[in-house]
Amino acid sequence: MAYLIDEFSLMLTFSFMRRAIFVGLMVSLCASLLGVSLVLKRYAMIGTSLSHVGFAAMVGATALGFAPLAVSIPIVVIAAFLILRVNENSKIKGDSAVALVSAASFAIGILIVSSTTGITTHVCSAMFGSILAMTSFDLYISIGLSVVVLVLFVFFYKQLFAITYDEIFARATGTNVELYKSMLAILTAVTVVLGMRMMGALLISSLIILPPLTAMRTCKSFLSVVVASAIVGVLSFFFGIFLSFVMDWPPGASVVAVNLVIFIGFCIAEFVLKEVRVQNEK
Repeated sequence: MAYLIDEFSLMLTFSFMRRAIFVGLMVSLCASLLGVSLVLKRYAMIGTSLSHVGFAAMVGATALGFAPLAVSIPIVVIAAFLILRVNENSKIKGDSAVALVSAASFAIGILIVSSTTGITTHVCSAMFGSILAMTSFDLYISIGLSVVVLVLFVFFYKQLFAITYDEIFARATGTNVELYKSMLAILTAVTVVLGMRMMGALLISSLIILPPLTAMRTCKSFLSVVVASAIVGVLSFFFGIFLSFVMDWPPGASVVAVNLVIFIGFCIAEFVLKEVRVQNEK
C-alpha cells in the first residue's frame, strides 16, 4: 500500500501527468455521459468514425504547421453533421454511414501522412495517444469545452432522454428532435477530439462505449445508467492512467484494459443477481 501511495505522489510531481489526469477525467466524464444515449440509439460506433476524421484533421494540421486541436474540432463537428444528414436523408443508414465516413477519413489521413512526413512521433501519438502530447493550450481549451459539454448535458437532460427512447413521442410533445440530435452529435465530436490526445484515434471510442455497456449490466433506469456510467468512466481512466505510470504501459491501452476488467466484473455481478432472483422466485 505504501508503495502505491509513493508512486501516486511521484506521479503528481510531473506537470504533464497532472495535466493528463485532469483533462482525462473531464473527457472521460463527458464521454461516458454522452455514450449512454449513443449506445441506446445504436450510434455507439460514431465515436470510431469521428476519431478517424480527427486523425486525418490532426495529421493534416501538423503537416501544414497549424495547431492540431484548433483545426480538428471544427472539422470533426462538420463530419458529425454529415453523418447525421447522410443517415437521415439517404439510402445509406446507420452503421453503413458510419463505416463510410470512417474508412474514407482514415484513408485520407494515411495519404496525407505518406505524402508529407511519413510515420513520425506526431502521427503515432494521433493514432495511439500520448500523455506528452498534452500542452498548456490543450489543457485550457479541453477544460473549457468539457465544462460546456457537461453543462449542456445536464441542462438538456430531459430532452436528450426523450430523443433517446422515443423520437416519435418526443416530436408529438413538441420537442425539436433535430436540434437535440444535432447537439448530441456536436458534443460527441468535441469530446472525441479532446480525448484523442491521450487515447488516440484507435481507442477513443472505448471511452464512449464501455462505461455505458458496463452500467447497463446491472442498472435498468436511464438515470441510474447515466450515473453508473459516469462513475465507471472516471474510475476507469484514473486507475488506467495510474497503471500506465506504474507499469510504463501506453495510457490508452491501460484505460481500456481497466474498462474491460470492470465490464467483466459487472457481467459476473449481473449473472449472480439473476441467479439470486431465480432462486428467490422458487
